Amino acid sequence: MARKPSLSPTKLTLYLACPVKYLWTYVDDRGKWYLRSKSYYSFGTTLHRVLERFHNSNDTGVETTAEAMAALEESWIDAGFSSAEEMAEAYHEGKEILERHVEEYKKRETAAHVLYVEKQFKLDMGLFDLTGRIDRIDEHEDGTLEIVDYKSGREHVSAEEVETDIAMGCYQLLLAREFPGRKIAATIYALRTGEQASSSMTAEEIDQFEADVRLLGGEILTQEYYDLIPRLKRLCQGCDFLPLCRKNPDYADQLGD
Repeated sequence: MARKPSLSPTKLTLYLACPVKYLWTYVDDRGKWYLRSKSYYSFGTTLHRVLERFHNSNDTGVETTAEAMAALEESWIDAGFSSAEEMAEAYHEGKEILERHVEEYKKRETAAHVLYVEKQFKLDMGLFDLTGRIDRIDEHEDGTLEIVDYKSGREHVSAEEVETDIAMGCYQLLLAREFPGRKIAATIYALRTGEQASSSMTAEEIDQFEADVRLLGGEILTQEYYDLIPRLKRLCQGCDFLPLCRKNPDYADQLGD
């Protein structure tokens, strides 16, 4: 029996940004030969690993600032950096981010406690499963479940950005179906500055979002990818798959070649 396909917030977001990039990332194996390591992925993954350990109550090895610094060194991923100087600068920034986060978290006034870290959820959507891994889920005294999503590349964030973020919508949908009747809040945390913003979807908005995801998922699964014509977009600059798109004469015409 064929395994049911799964779609994640990353896949949904990428498809909406560029179906051709989705093709080379998830459909056609030839795309993997063009992928290059990215320093910002390495940096973000490293920070997520340390924060997962810090907020995991079962991990008693990362509870202080000094222990977080040791965990940073142990978890550091060096792929994608263009030079030792660039990596050293990123490492120093990572230390500053973690030091601030640990100290601010210890001084927090909220009585909320961490319920889950790096928790995977799955929802049967019929044609596919919607999956999502949530960085952190806090449970507040009033029973509210708060999704906390770390953004290592962001300095600022607004409530409007949380409202329109596909991943945050998916996470709220997943939690709403996993914990029916519970109030759900979503927060994006900009690690570089400590700035954060929150938003909540109503039950009606979650129902509508679920319907939209079902439609989008159906389109993704039935798309005729090899009939697509690459379109010149802002995100083309620096895209790993640009050499593949350049082979398409229609795309080359857009470049003026």
